[in-house]
Amino acid sequence: MAKLAVKKEHLKMSSVLDWLLMLLIFGVLTLIINTFSYKNSIVESIPGMLVLIGITFVGMLLAKLIPLKIPAIIYISVIALVISLPVFGPVSEFVYTSTNKISTLGLCTVILAYSGVAIGKSWAEFKKMGWRGIVVTLCVILGTFLGSALVAQLVLKMQGII
Repeated sequence: MAKLAVKKEHLKMSSVLDWLLMLLIFGVLTLIINTFSYKNSIVESIPGMLVLIGITFVGMLLAKLIPLKIPAIIYISVIALVISLPVFGPVSEFVYTSTNKISTLGLCTVILAYSGVAIGKSWAEFKKMGWRGIVVTLCVILGTFLGSALVAQLVLKMQGII
């Protein structure tokens, strides 16, 4: 029987504060996009954003505290799934109604902007790959974009939205 990989990391208060700051910045930016681009009231959107921030924060904490090498996204997904189950009654209803006010595209905009900044910060590393690495990277980005656009087109067409 294979052993589970165990992490040997310590949780630092500065890391926790950095996460909170990052999540709050993401939350505020998402609320701004959600308000101006998708015409959702900022006051109505705040509870949903707080729910998303809370789920993400708890998932990140669990990923550090539980001594298994399980990515935070797994904890975040499981928490979100569990508290959304109808057996949780008022909690699941609140999660559904509050997060329904947050546009998924607004969240994606902020995440993609952050990704762009993160790539820009490591531009020196990017250049070290050489021209072949850059061509492959650009092809992957283009393929991902075109694949996503194709799937979106098909789904929207099947739903009769376009």
